[in-house]
Amino acid sequence: MSIFSKLINRRSNWAVPYAIFLAIFVALPLLLIVLYAFQDAEGSFTLQNFVKFIRQPEAVNTFIYSIGIAIITTFLCILLGYPAAYILANANLNRSHTTVVLFILPMWINILVRTLATVALFDFAKLPLGEGALIFGMVYNFLPFMIYPIYNTLQKMDHSLIEAAEDLGARPSVVFTKVVVPLSMPGVMSGIMMVFMPTISTFAIAELLTMNNVKLFGTTIQENINNGMWNYGAALSLIMLIIIGVTSLFSDGDEQSDSESLI
Repeated sequence: MSIFSKLINRRSNWAVPYAIFLAIFVALPLLLIVLYAFQDAEGSFTLQNFVKFIRQPEAVNTFIYSIGIAIITTFLCILLGYPAAYILANANLNRSHTTVVLFILPMWINILVRTLATVALFDFAKLPLGEGALIFGMVYNFLPFMIYPIYNTLQKMDHSLIEAAEDLGARPSVVFTKVVVPLSMPGVMSGIMMVFMPTISTFAIAELLTMNNVKLFGTTIQENINNGMWNYGAALSLIMLIIIGVTSLFSDGDEQSDSESLI
């Protein structure tokens, strides 16, 4: 009993279940992706999976097209999400909490159900499914992921800095651009990460909202894995992970530079 109580009382021991979970469901899958990406069907080391990607114009064009769709979706989410988050952060407390819940409420529903509802909406309005429907569905599905991080950051912002700027005679537009926007950049960068990466890797939304007429990079990965081409699919997934890593490094650097410029 004393040994059990010692195990319970040590805080570090409470992290063991989480460490095991991360090792099995995060670290191990990533390691397998790396191993499969540098192997051929016989298990020998090779770089042909990456060479195959470079030599296939269709795969490269799909990758570039997916980045373009992700950039457009992320830009529209910022354009719509930032004003909404700013208004919510400066609204009446009870009313803002209720509105935030309404924004987050769609996230409680499965993304496939939301996408099917979007398809039904376009059919009801007799609007064609295609690239426009794809962008609309992307923005609809990922907009809450942009609003909530920005709203969270604006809520925790030190308002004494705004008051100091106003006391020094700064106009509201100057206060917003020189104080509010730099302080909210961590939330913006978090929102970009939560919108940009899933947009590139998704495939179900593109298949449903374009009737399989538009292919994204996630669809290419899914098709290769479903067809048993695990090594090539792993190589494509590794390329996606590298993009995520590079984007994370840039976002961290931007947040640090914004903080230093504000100071």
